Amino acid sequence: MFEKLNEVEGRYAELTSMLADPSITSDPQQLMRISKEHSQLKEIVDTYQAYQSAGEELEESRELLAESEDEDMRQLVRDEIVALEARREELSEQLQILLIPKDPLDEKDIYIEIRAAAGGDEAAIFVGDLFRMYSRYADQRGWRMSITDESPSDHGGYKQIVAVIEGDDVYSRLKYEAGTHRVQRVPATESQGRIHTSTVTVAVIPEIDDEISIDVLDSDLKIDTYRASGAGGQHVNRTDSAVRITHLPSGLVVQCQNERSQHANKASAMKELKSRLTAIEIEKQRASVASDRRSQVGTGDRSERIRTYNYPQSRVTDHRITLTVHKLSQIIDGDLDVVVDPLLAHQHAEALKELGQSD
Repeated sequence: MFEKLNEVEGRYAELTSMLADPSITSDPQQLMRISKEHSQLKEIVDTYQAYQSAGEELEESRELLAESEDEDMRQLVRDEIVALEARREELSEQLQILLIPKDPLDEKDIYIEIRAAAGGDEAAIFVGDLFRMYSRYADQRGWRMSITDESPSDHGGYKQIVAVIEGDDVYSRLKYEAGTHRVQRVPATESQGRIHTSTVTVAVIPEIDDEISIDVLDSDLKIDTYRASGAGGQHVNRTDSAVRITHLPSGLVVQCQNERSQHANKASAMKELKSRLTAIEIEKQRASVASDRRSQVGTGDRSERIRTYNYPQSRVTDHRITLTVHKLSQIIDGDLDVVVDPLLAHQHAEALKELGQSD
């Protein structure tokens, strides 16, 4: 670990010097790239320096303890040594986490698609419940959320709904939501009080920048227009301004109806299509790299059952890390950190294992 930390410290010093170089400061693109790397390393370097400082203070305190003959003074020094050892241990754990290679997509905005699977009307109603859960969570974290496509169900909720979520670290906190969510509860229409089980799939796609997205040929696209409908579409109900794009080679279909014009809907749908295609390619690369991992939080595959929401027992279970919490109403109301934080902690632990195995 310390060899890596010394390398990081050296690179940080090099970048600091580069930021004072007129030939770099006069080149906006290069300046932005170097400033970003400098900013990313700063927390590691600051934490490492705090760790070193705590070590020096610890050595001084141990020397003072060995030299002092006054018992009151010795007790004060012993207390200080205990505090410094705890502080050093805490900083060591922080450094291990900071050294985990960051997912380059973690800072990306996302498209989130929630779709009813098994369970008919009850599944559609739960799509609406999950959408509200993510909406409230986005509000809590100061993120912006906007619907790009929706297909309301006749009896409440949605057959499917797609939204964009923008803000800090959106993908890093929501990427493990991808998969199959199962709900167990008594539907409002159930006269016998029987519990029904329904499922909903969630897809989380990072919004990919144009500079890293893959090329999409016009000849590979089928573009249809249709009349927009649903909430937010009133201003375009009289014209065929909604857009559906089919990528023929992959069969992917995206659509957008909530922008103000056909042109805007087409641009939004194209952006989503490119993000989805690029995410598929990235996932293929990751799958080949991760094929020999002993364990991981989850593949994110939409067919994978990741979580169960049991209403009669007010219980939420995440099956990937065998986490069970009896705070269902709190989670559905948007307090998603209750399950997100343990998932991220588990991911950090697994990444640390891999980091240790690669040393």
